[in-house]
Amino acid sequence: MADPCTFCEIVGGRVPAEIVWADERTVAFVDLRQPNEGHTLVIPRRHVPDARALDEETGAALLRTALRVLQAVDRAFPSDGMSLWHSIGPGAFQEVPHLHLHILPRRTGDGLLEVYPDPPADADPATRARIAEQVRRQLDESREGP
Repeated sequence: MADPCTFCEIVGGRVPAEIVWADERTVAFVDLRQPNEGHTLVIPRRHVPDARALDEETGAALLRTALRVLQAVDRAFPSDGMSLWHSIGPGAFQEVPHLHLHILPRRTGDGLLEVYPDPPADADPATRARIAEQVRRQLDESREGP
């Protein structure tokens, strides 16, 4: 890594953060941006650029921590709903190239994270079948190994 990773710096204690949870594999801290109070990030301790590079053990630990933190945020900041997300790469607006899960309490009408500003039409059955076959093929190939 050429540039220091801000999240690795937080894990190493070199950048201050409001840490709400830490264990041997994960850290959770309050996001600098608070569109709704309670916005929290959950990250793996080791540098992982995004979910495509995540191993199963770290992924399981990350989701356990996310669930624990999400439930705590929900109790601390009652809301109309919650968003839990991870953006991968520039096409999805990932800003920090270290895997992080956002936990964000939501308010009806807050205008945040509109998944479909203009809802797309439903895919026809043949298109859904073709997509499913492509995904199944990749799953089968990953099961077989190199």
